Amino acid sequence: MLVNEPAGVEGVHRRIAELVQQLHGRTDADADTVLAELVEHAAVEIPGADYAGVTITRNSKKIETPAATHKWPIVLDEIQERYREGPCLTAAWEERTVHVPDLERDDRFPNYRRDALEQTPIRSIMAFQLFIADETIGAINVYAEKPNAFGTESREIGLVFAAHSSVAWNSARRDEQFKQALASRDIIGQAKGMIMERYSVDAVQAFALLRKLSQDSNVPLIAIATDLTRKATSSGI
Repeated sequence: MLVNEPAGVEGVHRRIAELVQQLHGRTDADADTVLAELVEHAAVEIPGADYAGVTITRNSKKIETPAATHKWPIVLDEIQERYREGPCLTAAWEERTVHVPDLERDDRFPNYRRDALEQTPIRSIMAFQLFIADETIGAINVYAEKPNAFGTESREIGLVFAAHSSVAWNSARRDEQFKQALASRDIIGQAKGMIMERYSVDAVQAFALLRKLSQDSNVPLIAIATDLTRKATSSGI
């Protein structure tokens, strides 16, 4: 349940910090869950917001919306991908914050503006750059159906939210990658053990064989190991 006590900007800062601490402490919260919860809170905590969403891109051609509180952020990201322009994409690539007070009067993104006005009721947008690892860039964005919905307080709280969100999401992604690495190591270890037993070779030779199979077939080593262990299990070996 989202609450609005204590009041004021200081209270919002405290609630954001507490939210991030809670997410850090949850062992069941994967990166997607962390992001979804952050976006839900952004829509509540940032003054003027009706909706919120996250825009990410690894290049200017493909844009994703991994979390959104409504369909409108998704529609707007599809428009940005279509024309390679828009406030959220600009925030992600170039600027820390992009503010569109009134979409009907803003001429910075003409193609985006036209389609957004035709396809959505959104009239105000504020986008905040996210700092994401692994050459991924993004922005957390808030939207309103009325013009001039966002002011100085919205910007201040949004910047704090973006900073905390970057830390929380990066941490969750690192935890996922670490768990995946451990799982991969276990599977590769099982595959090596099977090869060692079947062909009477040592661990170094078994790994070399897995690596050669991977290179010759142009298939990732973990996929080779997974397929080998699955076939062995299904055949009862």
